[in-house]
Amino acid sequence: MIAMDSELQDKLLDLAYEARERSYSPYSNYKVGACLLAKSGRIYQGCNIENASYTPTICAERNAFFKAVYEGEREFEAIAVVATGNTPSFPCGVCRQVMAEYCEKDFLIITGNNDRSRVVVCTLDEMLPYSFGPKDLK
Repeated sequence: MIAMDSELQDKLLDLAYEARERSYSPYSNYKVGACLLAKSGRIYQGCNIENASYTPTICAERNAFFKAVYEGEREFEAIAVVATGNTPSFPCGVCRQVMAEYCEKDFLIITGNNDRSRVVVCTLDEMLPYSFGPKDLK
């Protein structure tokens, strides 16, 4: 696993908590924020945005990734994800698949709970060991 400087990890978590405040989640009341670090050093925040018909809802992680990809980023180091629950917020299956599209197996996922009393750090490979990605289409 890639080690991450604790100051950088704290900064990513701080920005994820900040992004969480922009969440539009009137149906679930489950606010999620994410902060994505590209290998270029640029940072992209995202939040979950719900829709009354549910299917068009976007997760915070994909919101951050799609903003970054739009800006031309294709390589990423880490993402911090936080929510309003008492347990750390892990990315859903769809978000994990998006991560598998753009990230190496050692991509770091930092998750935190509502009050930052629990933080878990793992790699994409630990979270999604048998991912399907661009390499599988060759």
